[in-house]
Amino acid sequence: MNILLVAAEVSPYAKVGGLADMTSALPKAWQADGHSVTVVLPKYGAIDAKAHGLEKTDLTLAVPFGAWNEYASVWKAQLPGSSVPVYLIGSEDYFERPGIYGYHEGYEDNDRRFIFLSKAAFELAKALGMRPDVIHAHDYHTAPCMPLLKVIYRHQPEFAGTRGVFTIHNMAYQGYYDPIRAMDFCGFPMEDFYPGAWYEQDGAFNCLKAGIMFADKVTTVSPTYAQEIRWTPEGMGLQSALQARGADLIGVLNGIDTDEWSPANDPFLALPYDVDSIEKKQVLKSILLAEHGCYPHNVDNDLPLIGMVTRLTEQKGISIFFNAIQAFIERNACRLVVLGSGDRAAESRLRELAAAYPSNVIVHTGYNNALSHQIQAASDFYLMPSKFEPCGLTQMYAMAYGTVPIVRAVGGLADSVTAYDPVTFHGTGFRFSAYTAEACAAAIADALRVYRREPHWTHIRRNAMDTDMSITRAARRYVEVFGWTLEARPR
Repeated sequence: MNILLVAAEVSPYAKVGGLADMTSALPKAWQADGHSVTVVLPKYGAIDAKAHGLEKTDLTLAVPFGAWNEYASVWKAQLPGSSVPVYLIGSEDYFERPGIYGYHEGYEDNDRRFIFLSKAAFELAKALGMRPDVIHAHDYHTAPCMPLLKVIYRHQPEFAGTRGVFTIHNMAYQGYYDPIRAMDFCGFPMEDFYPGAWYEQDGAFNCLKAGIMFADKVTTVSPTYAQEIRWTPEGMGLQSALQARGADLIGVLNGIDTDEWSPANDPFLALPYDVDSIEKKQVLKSILLAEHGCYPHNVDNDLPLIGMVTRLTEQKGISIFFNAIQAFIERNACRLVVLGSGDRAAESRLRELAAAYPSNVIVHTGYNNALSHQIQAASDFYLMPSKFEPCGLTQMYAMAYGTVPIVRAVGGLADSVTAYDPVTFHGTGFRFSAYTAEACAAAIADALRVYRREPHWTHIRRNAMDTDMSITRAARRYVEVFGWTLEARPR
């Protein structure tokens, strides 16, 4: 199968969140299973071409844009650890600037930038002589690929048999654009934009809705989230569109790259371990605490350590987190290590907590890949009190590292973490339902009660590490979805 994946983020070149991890891991898994995969993303100004082995090609793409053409250079690389080709679309006007989306509110011309990316992906495929079976677009940034395929490019021989699959990673970001600009940039007739049209939502051009309505199949990143977005406010105003596509809406639980996230082979850990040597986690905990000055060497380091690597936003449950964790820290019931950034008030409050309890709280703001691995390995528990969570990957990383997740049972958290049963010894973590500090605190208390209490402590950690959360499982499910779209092709 020939797969063309188009995304605004692909790790390690450009990353803000889990989208980049998935768009990097899936192509490698597909290639390992014998499929032909090509990845397309922008060449942002922040990408270090030399460090990532980028080479400028001789290709110059003429991209139809309204009544004129705009031009793009093309750079090429390979996904690390594979031979998957990655093509980066270069444009001084659109991508040679700081960051990816623009800080906070986003760049004012993000409509132009990402419609340009979407159209450039088609022109690149033509220039390469590629006839994709499937174009796989991700989130609102590349959602225009879906209507572009059906309205414009399906009439061209290279795409006559191509099908479109659109994956939603987060309904909260939809891409509301001025309709006159967006329809013109895409090359769609303005008479096709009207109240209730597949492009229209609340008077604006809605990229996410267009992707949903024009795709052959729509996937999202967990089965539970696929239901939540149809029937609850998590649909963020697009419930009716999702219900209309209900027969073609499929939840595929994400997976993790077990080459990168394996405690037995992790270059960021001082001491490798596996399910049969899980006691080494205690040594890694001691190292982390000592390196960050959390306690003098003569102080007992055997308090349970709760870890978090997270965006400090309401989606991630920050408002209930503080009220839930404070009492445990105050009575010396646990330690806390947090790596994250986001809301400035939350960052400030975390720093205040660390200053008040320097022996029990470690806080780092910003992005630190090595530290994120070390926190997963050193922590005893991993806390995710999310208000909503399409899938989440960090709870899967935690389970792979034998770190027991404490999660709110929503979205992918409900699908990936099973409640521990002390009678049967089944289950991989602790869950709570109500979005309240009290419910979160009760789950933390339940978790702390099993800390080093046998046989429960051994069972729950082994259960977590033995759970298959690999990207291979998810990648094969996507191929199954791709196959369903191709079955409808005329022969």
